[in-house]
Amino acid sequence: MARPMALLLAAACVASAAGAAPAPRAPYRDAAAPVSTRIDDLLARMTLEEKVAQITTVWEKRKPLGDAPTAAALTAAFPNGIGQVARPSDAGGPGSPRVTPGRDARATAEYVNLLQRWAVTRTRLGIPILFHEEGLHGIAAKGATSFPQAIALASSWDPDLVRAVNAVTARETRARGVQVSLSPVVDIARDPRWGRIEETFGEDPYLVGEMGVAAVEGLQGIGRVTDRLGTDKVFATLKHLTGHGQPEAGQNIAPAPLAERELREFFLPPFEQVVGRTGISAVMASYNEVDGVPSHVNRWLLGDILRGEWGYRGAVVSDYYAIDQLRDIHHVARTLDEAAARAIDAGVDADLPEGTAFATLVKAVREGRVRQESVDRAVRHMLDLKFRAGLFERPYADAAAAQGATNTPAARALARTAAQRSIVLLTNKGMLPLKPEGTIAVIGPNAAVARLGGYYGQPPVTVSILDGIRAKVGGRATILHAEGVKITENDDWWEDKVTLADPAANRRRIAQAVEVARKADRIVLALGDTEQTSREGWDAKHLGDRPSLDLVGEQQALFDALNALGKPIAVVLINGRPASTVRIAEQADALVEGWYIGEQGGNAMADVLFGDVNPGGKLPVTIPRNAGQLPLFYNVKPSAGRGYLFDTTAPLFPFGHGLSYTSFDIGAPRLSAASIGAAGSVIVSVDVANTGARAGDEVVQLYLRDDVSSVTRPVKELKGFRRVTLRPGERRTVDFVLGPDALQLWDRDMKRVVEPGTFTVMAGPNSVDLKSATLTVTK
Repeated sequence: MARPMALLLAAACVASAAGAAPAPRAPYRDAAAPVSTRIDDLLARMTLEEKVAQITTVWEKRKPLGDAPTAAALTAAFPNGIGQVARPSDAGGPGSPRVTPGRDARATAEYVNLLQRWAVTRTRLGIPILFHEEGLHGIAAKGATSFPQAIALASSWDPDLVRAVNAVTARETRARGVQVSLSPVVDIARDPRWGRIEETFGEDPYLVGEMGVAAVEGLQGIGRVTDRLGTDKVFATLKHLTGHGQPEAGQNIAPAPLAERELREFFLPPFEQVVGRTGISAVMASYNEVDGVPSHVNRWLLGDILRGEWGYRGAVVSDYYAIDQLRDIHHVARTLDEAAARAIDAGVDADLPEGTAFATLVKAVREGRVRQESVDRAVRHMLDLKFRAGLFERPYADAAAAQGATNTPAARALARTAAQRSIVLLTNKGMLPLKPEGTIAVIGPNAAVARLGGYYGQPPVTVSILDGIRAKVGGRATILHAEGVKITENDDWWEDKVTLADPAANRRRIAQAVEVARKADRIVLALGDTEQTSREGWDAKHLGDRPSLDLVGEQQALFDALNALGKPIAVVLINGRPASTVRIAEQADALVEGWYIGEQGGNAMADVLFGDVNPGGKLPVTIPRNAGQLPLFYNVKPSAGRGYLFDTTAPLFPFGHGLSYTSFDIGAPRLSAASIGAAGSVIVSVDVANTGARAGDEVVQLYLRDDVSSVTRPVKELKGFRRVTLRPGERRTVDFVLGPDALQLWDRDMKRVVEPGTFTVMAGPNSVDLKSATLTVTK
């Protein structure tokens, strides 16, 4: 009897390990137990099929099941459960919300709850589902608050603002039952031909790092967040690792022709800052390759750097369909299962958004082509997110409260403030601020529409520049309007085909606009992009990158015709990329960069144009004169910029540039010590005074140059900034600390060191107009 009993006990153990139903008080259900203990227990109970389900995602596969799938239908479609669901606010997969309207907050929460109820009560182990949404500048969903696009937020040079915006995004996202936001983007953007430049915080590693840290803190909360996620917070997803922002020829997903030194000096630091200073819990690999190795199979990048040098312990997720692209685009895998095997071996934990590649892992593990340990590692990372989000205890959203938590009066007010602080005054010959009197013509393709930019939400109300100006002046001035030109026939970001407006029809529109403008005293001309002319080119049939930086279509002709009237003209740019508006910058009476400034952008622009708000934004990118200068960025090496025949190397506007309606004086930096050791620090004090007649904001910018070094260093690098508000006549001292982190370089042996020598410390209002002091660093 002993032997048969032993066999029965052994069989029972095997059955349990293979997935026998757990006891109600199984350790993984114990909320008081450490997360690692709960993961160990649950992992031991899961079948291979259930494990693989946890590292795959569902998006388009939801559509055939309809808006209210039955439990039976879900079980038939997903017998091993669902690991993650992409974008539950849409109505069944990718597509334009203009064609198929998405779900509002309440409907999304109800849909999430339906799926969670099935997962928790009808799957064998009751593992809840993880949900993610896009959240670049507000959750990209119906009814949500739409904030300024990332490049606009970067123009605020205000990390506190970025933190506040992302806190609202987190609250509105979590209210819908969603736990993960695919944001922020901390790619260094060095090529404005690239349509995704609008999604970035600009070209500088330090600025991008500070904004990235603030965004993650807004989404997840301040601190490491190693235990439980707050009930009004979401896990941030840091993207895209790395080199994405300087693609070959400016084309999305193209190779990043970058050496290791350039990666370490410029592209990796923002990621390292976020990993080191926050509790970031998800990192997304990038589409591109570096040195012949696509990021999704780059063991050096995802293993040696991310998990090794930086000590990252969270999840690594794929970009959408990127594992499939290892076969289809990069050709480093012959089959989908080979692509999946290489990706999971390199350290990718989840296959977004459909899991088609990772679905092959069951067969691959059983055939010995993929190690079980690799799958277990990936599952562990994804389960960690679920346990820390509290999904095993609180899987359901409060659908009744979801609607009231989104697009609140406070959120709309913040959207207006964010837009105000993001606007950059590029030139002003005295025309601005406007007076609310006489007759003002508001003209242009971007005057009467609120352009939100890529990965946009659908807020209940949007305010165009025309709307904002009319609301601002009331009956004190007469407002005239004409479209002037049309840019594209359609402006739907999702639409594959982009058709430029008919030039002949535009010439007629220009003639009409000129007749309208003749009746006006002053002209406000809104030009720029549509969401189609600057966007992510995610497919050969859905392009978004451009070889030219000129305004699209007949917009320059519209300006020329209006300018010929001899009336004061202020040009407002609403766009997703820097534009080469050389003639406009020279001839317009004022030029304002607005970027995509969100649902309240029209009110904010009117606030600035009429002087109720003094502009204080600064450029987070260099604006070139033409595409022939590219790549063009401020922190170049000393050998760059020797010159061109017949043209200048100077940008149209430098990094950090931005004017005000008042004037400021920034003094030379003062050092607390003229000399420090290599491990020491110095306090840099900079005086700033408002020397004008209006209250306003100035951004004090601190730069550093290593005068002589063992390897070449940039001519200047941003090492600190502070946005301050000063009354007329007010003076303030801003202190910065420069320590080893600011002084170090990667030497010839690719080691971080601080080399003795002199450093030039510079301060000013932009990257050009700087005053300096000398710091000596000794051994």
